[in-house]
Amino acid sequence: MERDTFFYDTFPEGFVWSASSSAYQIEGGWNADGKGPSIWDNFTHTPNMVLKGHTGDVACDSYNKIDEDLYMLRALRVQTYHFSISWPRIFSNGSIESLNLAGVNYYNKLIDGLLASNITPRVTLYHWDLPQTLQDIGGWEKEELIDLFNTYADYCFKTFGDRVKFWITFNEPSVFSWEGYGTNSFPPALNKPSHLPYRVAHVVLKAHAKAFHTYDDKYRSTQKGLISISLNADWAEPKIFNNLRDVAAADRYLQFTLGWFAHPIFKNGDYPEAMKWQVGNKSELQHLSASRLPQFTEQEKNFICGTADVFCLTTYTTKIVSHNIAKLKSFSYEHDRDTAEEFDPGWPTSATKKFRAVAWGLRRLLNWIKEEYSNPPIYITGNGVATKPTSTVDDTDRIFFYKTYINEALKGYLFLFFIYK
Repeated sequence: MERDTFFYDTFPEGFVWSASSSAYQIEGGWNADGKGPSIWDNFTHTPNMVLKGHTGDVACDSYNKIDEDLYMLRALRVQTYHFSISWPRIFSNGSIESLNLAGVNYYNKLIDGLLASNITPRVTLYHWDLPQTLQDIGGWEKEELIDLFNTYADYCFKTFGDRVKFWITFNEPSVFSWEGYGTNSFPPALNKPSHLPYRVAHVVLKAHAKAFHTYDDKYRSTQKGLISISLNADWAEPKIFNNLRDVAAADRYLQFTLGWFAHPIFKNGDYPEAMKWQVGNKSELQHLSASRLPQFTEQEKNFICGTADVFCLTTYTTKIVSHNIAKLKSFSYEHDRDTAEEFDPGWPTSATKKFRAVAWGLRRLLNWIKEEYSNPPIYITGNGVATKPTSTVDDTDRIFFYKTYINEALKGYLFLFFIYK
């Protein structure tokens, strides 16, 4: 098929290549030098929550191996490095009163080392590792976190912004809003799927907007950087392409995942119409007094709309989506969209069952974003494949994944004009 045809060409000069990581996944030093515990520390320290009891206590030990990390980044010849700051490493209990200078010094050393290696730093402020003390007061379902996050972001802009020119407020908020608050798969593992994911997303959107405006008002004119949010989506392929209900279901799936955050930020400050109708209609049929999806005021809509300089995307796979009406008794974000998802059994597998290598979905997703959000500049801030622990860096699965996805990025760059990271 044409979609699987390999395209031979080269990336234009100025195309940006990067590597990325997140604090909890690589740093280790979970309680070193004054760092406070995060919700991931507590989650992984709880028996039976993680396979084989694995933790990030040491991980890649990047907290103690900055020089080794810089050496490997230079060897890769990347132009930028995207990493996240651990909130409890610099504010031990989440507030500025608990400022931990040892953590600040760690990130200063990393940023300075990157620049000395001619590698541009890009920084995410929140990659899921909320200070446990803030979860103890309710976490992201509480409006109090808007100001607490803004204070943390403000400190980072002031402290690191003379050298960091690309900021991301949140990484994949749809993932932690659902997995952390609607299931028990991620911390804080509250498993309240009916309303809590919507409540959390509502607070996170307002926290993102406030941090954006803080940067815009206080730092942009002197630091001259960019700020955005990194959103996750899988491409949704209609099961039957000429079945209008499946086509609508595939679009609805994208609106419930990507549009949940992108629509308020890149379109009109509010949730997608499909999402408002689905949740509102189901809430009414479930005899609730109001929709489980919260509403923004007009002032909040204006405050949120336009709070991203570029479109940052993480994407890993594709799903086949069909129309499927869920039972009304299932009060759940996941069931509200009335879709069913599956994989083609012929698609290449990976070490993670739900992530299959379907490279052509990347280009279709990029085109959907281009059309849906008026052709914004796009940065792919997360993309990769899980391989088995017995694999080596020369394994064919990883080579196949990167070769095919990068090739779809090349097609997209030349035909859709976007930036691939």
